[in-house]
Amino acid sequence: MVAPLKVGIAGLGTVGAEVVRVIERQAATLTARCGRPIKVVAVTARSKAKKRGLDLRGIDWAKSPLAIATDPNVDCFVELIGGAGDPAGPAIEAALAAGKSVVTANKALIAKHGLKLAALAEKHGGALNYEAAVGAAIPVIKTLREGLAGTGIDRIYGILNGTCNYILTRMEQEGLSFEACLADAQRLGYAEADPTFDIDGHDTAQKLSILASLAFGTKVSESAVYVEGIRSITPEDLRAADDLGYRVKLLGVAVRTAKGIEQRVHPTMVPKTSSIAQVMGVTNAVTIDGQGIPPITLVGAGAGAAATASAVVADIADVARGIRAEPFGRPVAGLKAISKAPMERHEGGYYLRMLARDHAGTAATIATRLAEQDISIESIVQRQPDRGDGKAKSGPVPVILITYATSEDAVRRALKAVQADKVISGRPQVIRIEKN
Repeated sequence: MVAPLKVGIAGLGTVGAEVVRVIERQAATLTARCGRPIKVVAVTARSKAKKRGLDLRGIDWAKSPLAIATDPNVDCFVELIGGAGDPAGPAIEAALAAGKSVVTANKALIAKHGLKLAALAEKHGGALNYEAAVGAAIPVIKTLREGLAGTGIDRIYGILNGTCNYILTRMEQEGLSFEACLADAQRLGYAEADPTFDIDGHDTAQKLSILASLAFGTKVSESAVYVEGIRSITPEDLRAADDLGYRVKLLGVAVRTAKGIEQRVHPTMVPKTSSIAQVMGVTNAVTIDGQGIPPITLVGAGAGAAATASAVVADIADVARGIRAEPFGRPVAGLKAISKAPMERHEGGYYLRMLARDHAGTAATIATRLAEQDISIESIVQRQPDRGDGKAKSGPVPVILITYATSEDAVRRALKAVQADKVISGRPQVIRIEKN
């Protein structure tokens, strides 16, 4: 019998505890698939007294993550603490420097310090596996790094944050406001007490920067991602999208263009006929457009103890098998530097919603300003507000336009001119359209 892979786990929250359970429950299956047993030999967490429903007899309780990382009796260090700094970062660095393999679900650490950690893994011969950092149970890291190693990638995009997808789904299906849906998401535990990181798009940006590196061979750079959140989306936008054959999703998009790699996170209209439009609730999805193959869409649970633990254990199993892939699909020295692509260069279709003043010549003025920037209109909808008694309500009239492909810069210049003409009230709503 081959000696077991001895695993040390730092962090025994819902995910860490589930990892211990899965390794115990699936012991025979893991041994058969890996050719050797997997054994948890050490753990640590902030509280030893906390009730976790685990039998930890026979497992060492270490005084710190660093103690596990440097323990000569540990072959594979599993970091499930979270956070881009101490204690997770120093512990992972110490484990890699000692020649150990590391498994982590820490997207923040990989997005901010992944290159440094990958270089350490290269130098000392250990694996750095992080499947659970993006999409949890969705095997998108392995798909890009290994399954599509011989395929050129043109575009990768997806729903990478379940909180935002849940909020947009409830808003669309029930006509609720953003604020009401956010409060409900917090009550159900889908959103944090401070939801800023999720709803303003930063969680998605971290994950996208990792996927872009794997897809295009670039250095991971969260700062190269253009980011917008979903705070501005209204039920009116979702109803209009539905009428026009679209749904609104917060997407992370990385695409190869003639001007370089464009990375962006923002609310996006997608055709209701697309695979990604069917993904509702807290579910995540990623679509990969590869050269010479039809688009591949991976759908699954993007968070939760069971889903995340599944990905973590799969990474541990790879270590047990002796599989070691370059963390970002190629040596760190071969990764290309990337700079933030100016959003003004983006080209595509746009949804524009404006409150037009009820004056003669307003529509002509708007049309003129768009035409001056060579923006062509695919469709236009004008909705007279209803007072509730079937009669038209006086005041600004909502005007919704869908443009053909144009540049972000042209749209911004046209809307600035329209606002200067004072023919609309308030700020125009702008949502980009992503075609299949």
